[in-house]
Amino acid sequence: MLQTQDIVIVGGGPVGMVLSLLLAKQNIASTVLEARKLGAANQDTRALALSFGTRRILEKLGVWQSLAPHATAINTIHVSQKGSIGRSILHAQDYQQEALGYVLSYGALCSALSAELLKFPIIHLVDEAEVEAITHDASGAHVQYVRHNELSCFEAALAVLADGGRSLEQVAGLKRDTKEYGHDALITKVRAELPHNNIAYERFTANGPMALLPNGERDFSLVWTGEKALIEPLLTLSDAEFLAQFHEQFGDRVGRFLSVEKRMTFPLKLSQLQASDTPHLVVIGNAAQTMHPVAGQGFNVGLRDAEVLARHIAVATTEIGSSDMLAAYRAGRKTDTKNGLLFTDFLVNIFSNDILGVSALRSAGLGIFDLVKPVKRHLVSKMSFGK
Repeated sequence: MLQTQDIVIVGGGPVGMVLSLLLAKQNIASTVLEARKLGAANQDTRALALSFGTRRILEKLGVWQSLAPHATAINTIHVSQKGSIGRSILHAQDYQQEALGYVLSYGALCSALSAELLKFPIIHLVDEAEVEAITHDASGAHVQYVRHNELSCFEAALAVLADGGRSLEQVAGLKRDTKEYGHDALITKVRAELPHNNIAYERFTANGPMALLPNGERDFSLVWTGEKALIEPLLTLSDAEFLAQFHEQFGDRVGRFLSVEKRMTFPLKLSQLQASDTPHLVVIGNAAQTMHPVAGQGFNVGLRDAEVLARHIAVATTEIGSSDMLAAYRAGRKTDTKNGLLFTDFLVNIFSNDILGVSALRSAGLGIFDLVKPVKRHLVSKMSFGK
């Protein structure tokens, strides 16, 4: 079955849904193809770190009010290195922000966005749609998918690839540059003896960086990254053994750790699509760039992709999806994306090794950074708004 639509968004996760809603708010129709069944992601408890700028996007869409009760604010970020006195602290109030960021479950965000999508008849959501091929030429894009064993195809002025989890760039014939870190990330949730007081911790150790994000009244979401040989064995430890090892690396700032939920790991890499002229096809979110989670940048960069693309579509003076329109979009996103990739890669390279002498330099650097207010202000602006 052949269908025609101006804009087809492949991927109904948060980035794809945000793009479709931003367009709908400007009375621009779109079709969203999602591989999962409608509502399948609504119970996903994985934690997302949202920047203050992402909150602004969600406010623009009218969904933040319903999300706020489920979000835990990050009012302070405490950065330290194990075995040194160097540390740096960021306070939201110093930068005239309500918070530096928020922690929210993936499922809560998907649920709110899905509910908002249903309010717009000009958004056509097709769930359980497995995309098999994406092609494009000078006249348009073609998206072939299977739903309930029936093969269908959309012809579109613009196909937006926003399904970061499935590596569909291969389906679209795109190529990417990838740097394998040889590191894994362990994610879980832990409960501490002391309240978190809305403080997020970034702790650098010889075994790799760890981020402890306030999530709920007394709980933290933990992201512990490091070499695969060091992280993988943490899955086989008993809860008590794991908490003891984690406490030994993290320290006593929140007292003892009382419990840990299910632990999962995944490999880490830095990747970005190779630059190419692809008329009528654009890639956004994790499908376009994948970053190390050390600074919590990847998801927020993806939402800024959606915001900027929606703006370019709304004000396009040439054909939607034309090479000129997409070249302008890519130029507008180049600096934010490049800086995010460089920043996270820099942190991994500097803080994930224990070469003699480097530890002392890192400690001194953290101490100096805490005193240089313009640099801290620039960092907060970058983390919050991408600029």
